[in-house]
Amino acid sequence: MLLMVAISSSRASEQPVVTLESAITIALQNNPDLAQMQARAQALMAIPSQVGSLPDPVVSFNTLNLPVDTFDTRQENMTQIQLGISQTIPFPGKLALREQAASFEAAAALQSVTEARWWLQKKVRNTWWQIFYLDHALQIVDSNLTLLRQFIQIARTKYEVGEGLQQDVLLAQLELSKLLDQQLKLNGLRRNTVAQLNTLLDRPSNLPVALPNRLAEKLPKLIAETVLYQMAEEFRALLAAKRETINAAQSRLDLAKKDYFPDLNVGAAYGIRDRMLDGAERADFLSMKLSMTVPIFIASKQAKAVDQRTSELMRQKYALRDEWNHVRGQISQGVSDYQRAKDQVILFKTGIIPQARQTVASMLAGYQVNKLDFLNLVQSQITLFNYEMQYWNAFAEANQSLAQLTAAVGKEEIYE
Repeated sequence: MLLMVAISSSRASEQPVVTLESAITIALQNNPDLAQMQARAQALMAIPSQVGSLPDPVVSFNTLNLPVDTFDTRQENMTQIQLGISQTIPFPGKLALREQAASFEAAAALQSVTEARWWLQKKVRNTWWQIFYLDHALQIVDSNLTLLRQFIQIARTKYEVGEGLQQDVLLAQLELSKLLDQQLKLNGLRRNTVAQLNTLLDRPSNLPVALPNRLAEKLPKLIAETVLYQMAEEFRALLAAKRETINAAQSRLDLAKKDYFPDLNVGAAYGIRDRMLDGAERADFLSMKLSMTVPIFIASKQAKAVDQRTSELMRQKYALRDEWNHVRGQISQGVSDYQRAKDQVILFKTGIIPQARQTVASMLAGYQVNKLDFLNLVQSQITLFNYEMQYWNAFAEANQSLAQLTAAVGKEEIYE
C-alpha cells in the first residue's frame, strides 16, 4: 500500500528539513556515545600485540666485591664491573593464549560497536517517526479548529435567526477550547521530541527540525518469522559479540591451565676486571644463569584460577543463551506490533475514515436543514478527528516496529 504523505509546507519552509536517511547519517557520524564505543574498540585492538610479546629484557650494571676502604677496583682480586642481561620466557603457549584472548575481546568490542550502530539507528528512526506523527496530528488539529469555527458560525447564525439553540454555540466553543488545549500539548510534545532527536544527532537541542514536504512510504510484507530468527543468528552483532566473549573466556581458561607450568628466566653477565695494583693482568668473568618459577601453591592459586575461569566460561555461555532468547522475543514482538499496526492502517485508510467522513458530511447537511441536532454533528466530527489521529499514530508505529525489527535482526533486508 503506497501512501503519499504531505507535511505542512509552511513549517518545512521555516525549519531545516531532515529526512530519515540524513538523520541516520548525521547520528552515525556525530553521536558521541557511539564515538566513545568506537574509541574503546580501537584501544582494545592495540592490546593483543602487547600481551603477546615477551617481557622487556632487563639490562643490569653491577659492581662486585668493591672494597669500601678505598673503592679501588684494582685492590682486590675478585673486584669486577659486571654488565648483564636477562630475559623472562613464559612457558610455551602462554603468550599465544594471552594474545588470543585479547584478540577475541577486541573482536567482541567491534561487534558491540556494530550493535550500538543498529540501536542508534533504531532510536533515530523511532524519534523521527514520532515527529512525523506529531506533525500530522497538528495538521488534523488545525483542520478541525477551522471546521469547528465554521460550525460555531453556522450555529450562531441559526441561533440569531431563531432556528438554533444557544447551547449549540456554547458546545462548539467548548470543543474548540479542548482542541486548542490539545494543540498546546502536541506542540510541547513535538518540541521535546525534536530535542531528543537533536541530542541523538549531537546538535543543539533547540535547533528546529522539519520533515520533507512530501514523503512516499509503503508498509511492506515481512518475511517469515522463523527466517528472521535465522537471519538474527547469523547477522545480529550482539550474538556475535557474545560468541567472541566465549572464545576469550575459553582462551583464559586454557591460559590458567598453563600456569601449572613454570616460567623461565635466562641471563648472562660479563665481569670486567682491571689490572692489579702491581700491574698483574686478570681474566674477565662470564656468568650464565637459568631460573624458573616454582608453582608450589597449586591448590590455593593455580587450581582456584582454573575454577574461576571455568565459571566465567560457563557464565558467558549462559549469557549467550539468555541473549538469544531475548533476541527472539524482540523479533516476535516486533513482528506482532508491525502486523497489528499495518492492519490498523489498512482498516482506517480503506474503511473507517472514509465512512466517518461520509457520516460527517451527511450530518452537516442534515443539521443545516434542521433535520439533525447539533450535538450529533459535533460528536461525528470528533469521532472523525480521533480516527484520523489513530490512523497516523498506527502508521508511525508500523514504521517504528520496522526499526525495532531491523535492529533485532541486524539486517535491513527483512521484507519479501
